[in-house]
Amino acid sequence: LSQVNSDMNNLLDSLNIAAVFLDNSLRIKRFTPASADIGNLIQSDVGRPFSNISTNLIYEDIVEDVKEVLRSLIPKEKDIQDRSGAWYLARIMPYRTVENAIDGVVATFVDISEVVRIKTAGEVEKSARILAEGIVNTVREPLVVLDANLRVLTANNSFYENFHVSKEDTEGTLIYELGNRQWDIPDLRELLEKILQEKSTFEDFEVQHDFPAIGMRKMLLNARQIVYDEGKPMILLAIEDVTGKESERGR
Repeated sequence: LSQVNSDMNNLLDSLNIAAVFLDNSLRIKRFTPASADIGNLIQSDVGRPFSNISTNLIYEDIVEDVKEVLRSLIPKEKDIQDRSGAWYLARIMPYRTVENAIDGVVATFVDISEVVRIKTAGEVEKSARILAEGIVNTVREPLVVLDANLRVLTANNSFYENFHVSKEDTEGTLIYELGNRQWDIPDLRELLEKILQEKSTFEDFEVQHDFPAIGMRKMLLNARQIVYDEGKPMILLAIEDVTGKESERGR
């Protein structure tokens, strides 16, 4: 019995999981070392009513939930925060003896702060991406978004429609390799790379080219660098078709 008790103590200490064991009167029977920071528990708290303990958790209903689990024998689980901002997965379960008798409640608190951070960051990034794509698609002129390696992150519907290319053949492709390398223009390459180096912009860069699906066109390109996601650069490239506009102005 002494060996089993020692094994159990070492197991609970090594898991680094906050756990509080309560008897049927909801008095503290024992707790793991990791519970000390969460519940401000010290050894002299053993035997005290759990309702008298002031924890660091933002969990106003914890005593009511413990009572409900002891009454219904149905476990409860929820995500909670402590006052420092850390997140925990709280589980409250009936404590069953080897004879399957109910002898109180055990409450465990697993730190899930990193999981919540990653999930939240992912949701924010997804929302930002949806918003950005929505804004891009509302622009009437063709617009392309390039990453730091000048690969296409996305383009708007106007770009696909005007140049008769598909999303599948465009996204992830170097700007210079689109179509029949129609954008592989030395001056344009120099300007785009200069933007990345100097965080500058260019406006009304003229491109005249015989595009495969739409024929000879004169385009004005405008580009601007923005920074996102911890300093990663991104280039917005807007394309305006000005074919024949000069002659129209002259008339």
